[in-house]
This record gives sequence, structure tokens and C-alpha cells, in this order.
Amino acid sequence: MSVEDFILDFENEQEEILRYFHHYFTSDLNLFPKIRFKIPFYYQKSWICYLNPIKGNGIELAFTRANELSSHPILQTKGRKQIAGIDIFHIKDIPHQEIELILQEAILLDEQVKYSVRKKK
Repeated sequence: MSVEDFILDFENEQEEILRYFHHYFTSDLNLFPKIRFKIPFYYQKSWICYLNPIKGNGIELAFTRANELSSHPILQTKGRKQIAGIDIFHIKDIPHQEIELILQEAILLDEQVKYSVRKKK
């Protein structure tokens, strides 16, 4: 399944948010989309972020290496150790400037620091 096919399974706000971010990530940032774990992930050298549909007709924009980024108050860990994200329910509520800053940092991290899977002990 392609990311475009995945997006077609949604409607209203979720579809609009998915389309917006997919276009932004692939056209403006030149990230590569790939369906992993049944949701769209966006890659450069390694994974940068993903879009996860959530209850209440929202989308979570999550950063896979958030634990390695500087502190961003809009990101929520939800008890996760590595990943943090922001829940978006309306396209008009997207915090564009904050997300752009986080993405710039995440892309720079991906370019400069090789991603390594940490094994559980």
C-alpha cells in the first residue's frame, strides 16, 4: 500500500491533515514516504517522523528520535522513552513555526548522528 492509498482511507479533517503533511514532507523537505507498522513514516537517512491517526478524528505527528532533540514544549511523550508527538485535530490549529523548527532539528540530527537501535537490557 502506498502512502497516497493510505490517505484515501480517511476523510474530513484527518484526510486534510494527512494530505497537508504528506505534501510538506515529500515536496518541501524531500523526505521519502513509506508505510511501516500500517502508518506513513517519512525518511531521509533514517526515519524522521510519522503520521498516526488517533481517536477523535485527529492525527499525531510523532518524531521517532525526540529523545535526542532539544526540549520542545509542544511535544508529548505519552509515556514513551524515545518518541514524542503532537496531536492535531484541525488543520487551522497546526503550529507551523514550531513544527518547522522541530523538523529542521530532526533532519539535522538525521544527517549528523547515525541512528542506532538501542537494545533492551
